Amino acid sequence: MEFSELIKTATVENVLLSCAGLPAVRGTLCITSHHLLLSSCPGGDVELWLLIRNVDAVEKRVQNLGWYQPPRTNSSARDTRLTGSSGTITLRCKDLKVLQLEIPGMEECLNIASSIEALSSVDSVMMMYPFFYRPPSLKLEEGWHQFPLEQYFQQISSQTSQWRLSTVNQDFSTCPTYPPAVIVPAAVGDEALRKAARFRQGGRFPVLSYFHPKNRTVMLRSSQPLTGPNRRRCREDETLLGTILDEGERGFIIDTRSAQAAKQARMTGGGTEPKSSYPQWRRLHRPLERGRPLQESFAKLVEACSDPSLSMDRWLGRLESSRWLSHVKAALSTACLAAQCMDREEATVLVHGAEGTDTTLLVTALAQVILDPSCRTLVGFQGLLEREWIQAGHPFHLRCAHSAYSHARLKQEAPLFLLFLDCVWQLSRQFPFSLEFGERLLLSLFDNAYASAYGTFLCNNEKERSLCKVKESTHSLWAWLNRPEEQQKLLNPLYSHNALVIWPSVEPQSIQLWQGLFLRWIRPSQHLDEAWAEIQRLVEENNTPAKESTGNRLSQSLSDHTAGMENRR
Repeated sequence: MEFSELIKTATVENVLLSCAGLPAVRGTLCITSHHLLLSSCPGGDVELWLLIRNVDAVEKRVQNLGWYQPPRTNSSARDTRLTGSSGTITLRCKDLKVLQLEIPGMEECLNIASSIEALSSVDSVMMMYPFFYRPPSLKLEEGWHQFPLEQYFQQISSQTSQWRLSTVNQDFSTCPTYPPAVIVPAAVGDEALRKAARFRQGGRFPVLSYFHPKNRTVMLRSSQPLTGPNRRRCREDETLLGTILDEGERGFIIDTRSAQAAKQARMTGGGTEPKSSYPQWRRLHRPLERGRPLQESFAKLVEACSDPSLSMDRWLGRLESSRWLSHVKAALSTACLAAQCMDREEATVLVHGAEGTDTTLLVTALAQVILDPSCRTLVGFQGLLEREWIQAGHPFHLRCAHSAYSHARLKQEAPLFLLFLDCVWQLSRQFPFSLEFGERLLLSLFDNAYASAYGTFLCNNEKERSLCKVKESTHSLWAWLNRPEEQQKLLNPLYSHNALVIWPSVEPQSIQLWQGLFLRWIRPSQHLDEAWAEIQRLVEENNTPAKESTGNRLSQSLSDHTAGMENRR
């Protein structure tokens, strides 16, 4: 397929671009294979540079529509043509931005809309923009090997010898959605792992997710066991989970499905770990929504945020009926439960739902942000995303195919990654000194997960990335974000290292709407940006050794005092 076949009209003059909060601009609209460009008429400045993959929905409206027949010769067939003065295209983007294009001429308007729809629907990974993007300031190999699992394993092996790095999945034959290397109990051989994999949905046998250095407890993740209606058993799976616990020790299985859903899964071949076969493990059900209910919740919230006519009562009603904040609360509560089991109960935790690629990763990743100060640094957080979302097999290509505006029939879309980012934002709001990065990083991650110039979030798992040669043919987002000039924009100027666990409040009054995301294109951010720039300037002045002053000591005192208050909540 050639991109040129999908572009019916490449250039249109005298197009008016409108966007909420900005003055309208008139100029020349151009469509390329991956971008929509608009250059203003007088100076030729580029006013719009939109990645077409970012378009979630295209709505078109035509004015003064009519038909006419040009003069007919004896040999020509009857010709009826569409005519009219103009048309309007509304582009609803995956990053929640809404753009409006007023285009002169009916035919041009319909052709532009059709071209954008076709280009934004290209589903072949290797035809996407990251495979064509070549910034001169970056090298292809840069950033791809910044967070190897071997490096994380070395941190663990320096504190315990009970775990090993297995390459049982080197060729992806044991589990197609796991990376080539996984961390497993040292006492369990690769053959036992293969048999345990056949007993877990999709081959996702229990692997180590996090080692808690404070008390040497661990968190594992997997998919559901395939016990089925006949209560099938697997000795290797039982042994794998048994070797993790010493005699008399107990572990907790946090199942992200309801007890009823887990019971129904058993009738279709899935199920749970029976007490008789796993006597040291106690199962806790903490249901978290995924799939269609979560996607619809996201769409309802965005729709409510985009309606300027709502009264206070109707706004609050629609916010509540979207149930998005309830999902945030449930995710934070479940992650806190996992963290509490490890930190306070000193117990090992296994997290799984059905497939182990969605709510499972949401809980394990969020629990680590709560527990581990290294995951709250800029680089440590990137490493966490690489381990617990990207390499762990969250299907980004499927889940982020559409955002909140799409009119397409839902398939496997679900904003699990956005829900995780929202939960991290809630943590940053409740603990403003404890995360090294700010909101800008979270917004950038959301944008790039749905549409990106970088290959980091492409495909559904490491096997697919290997087949598509993503790491050889595209640039890594981490390489861009870790450039010094970019890093500076992402840092939290109020950050002060906090070695303690941060326990968030999950009371309804404590969970707030993430306005920086959901109202990003609706409210002006100029004053907030100026305020943060001033905070950055003050912090830099106070941190200059030559300017050590009472103000600096006061700032440090305030930071220490607030960190102490945060951890006494």
